[in-house]
Amino acid sequence: MEEDRSDIRRTEPDLDLDVLTAGLNARLADADARLALAYPGSSGARQPVHTVYVPADRVRPGLGAEWGRDAAASLAEYAPTAAHLAAATGTDEAAVSEILPRLRDKLASEPVEDLRADLEDGYGDRGDEVEDADVVSAARALSADLAAGQAPPHFGIRMKGMEAAGRARGARSLALFLRTLLEENGALPGNLVLTLPKITSVEQVEAMVWLTDELEKRLGLDAGRLRFELQIETPQSILLPDGTAAVARMIHAGQGRVSALHYGTYDYSAACGVTAAYQSMAHPVADHAKAVMQVAAAGTGVWLSDGSTNMLPVGAPEEVHSAWRLHASLVRRSLERGFYQGWDLHPHQLVTRYLATYAFYREAFAPAAARLRAYLGAVAGGVLDEPATAQALASALVSGVRCGALDEAEVAEATGAETATLVGLATRRVGQE
Repeated sequence: MEEDRSDIRRTEPDLDLDVLTAGLNARLADADARLALAYPGSSGARQPVHTVYVPADRVRPGLGAEWGRDAAASLAEYAPTAAHLAAATGTDEAAVSEILPRLRDKLASEPVEDLRADLEDGYGDRGDEVEDADVVSAARALSADLAAGQAPPHFGIRMKGMEAAGRARGARSLALFLRTLLEENGALPGNLVLTLPKITSVEQVEAMVWLTDELEKRLGLDAGRLRFELQIETPQSILLPDGTAAVARMIHAGQGRVSALHYGTYDYSAACGVTAAYQSMAHPVADHAKAVMQVAAAGTGVWLSDGSTNMLPVGAPEEVHSAWRLHASLVRRSLERGFYQGWDLHPHQLVTRYLATYAFYREAFAPAAARLRAYLGAVAGGVLDEPATAQALASALVSGVRCGALDEAEVAEATGAETATLVGLATRRVGQE
């Protein structure tokens, strides 16, 4: 006979979830703090689409506008119509027709987004007297552009690195450059950028932290004011002798001062034994290095930049077209792989820098906007995106607006959200819902 259990009282056990949660919070408090410190997420600041490297002795007032005029002249000479530019670069003609007015406007209004006065490989060793004079001249030229309202959104110097042969000269140039900017402007420009090259040890990054801290004290700057990029161009900056990722340690050894990682195409390739004919941003050794950089920088707020191509668009029309086609394909390749910045070494490369960049963001615009509109609840959509994907979609649209590929009004209409909302979504921190 089956027992009648209907009178047995069923009660929920007292799990005391508040106590359990408090215990978890206590156990993970240190880990939470370390995560927040080491992986603060994006600052929301505008990342330039490129860095233009110019030897310091050639930096003069109006250089950015001069590069824009040179690029526009090359466009008029070598690809005067959308059809010509499409054929020269292998880009869809309809896309070029849509982009061309924006491209011409960019070359006239803001041709250079980030300018680096180069005191390293592109400059060489010219002796203290000459380099001192060139450092002061470059700082004064950049200050003159600031006063005239024509300075690039970002600018700075690439000093000599921390290797024994160049560290004294690098420190001297950095100090002189900063002092001259302070004398000319009364304060350091907000988007000043410093680049540390030829890094071969974590200790060199720690030394740069010490140097910037000491310079802040001597120049009366706020603590932490000086930040710097790491140029990743040696195997030692990717892999340590024990097999761990050097670049990951370098970011955190920077104590919040590291702003970006820039890949150095030719030095890195040569150091890995790749012969000159095959050195390229698209070589497997480059892809490996950049993949390590990408993982190391994820969530840290540190920007990534690809390198350059030394195939310059100069000479006969067929030579210009060939170099443009190569450059456009490499810029597109970098963008598809999550590297939203690269190096440009010649004014004529601005044509394909902005053509490829604008084509990338305009292609991304409609599908990204539709998915964000669905995510934000304005309409039902056919794709169920997670917060991390929505963050990437918002970031693409914000970046497109900032570089001129997209207009704020068209993005707002398509997404149902203002730019400020999209910026907030794009800068969501790790662990946030």
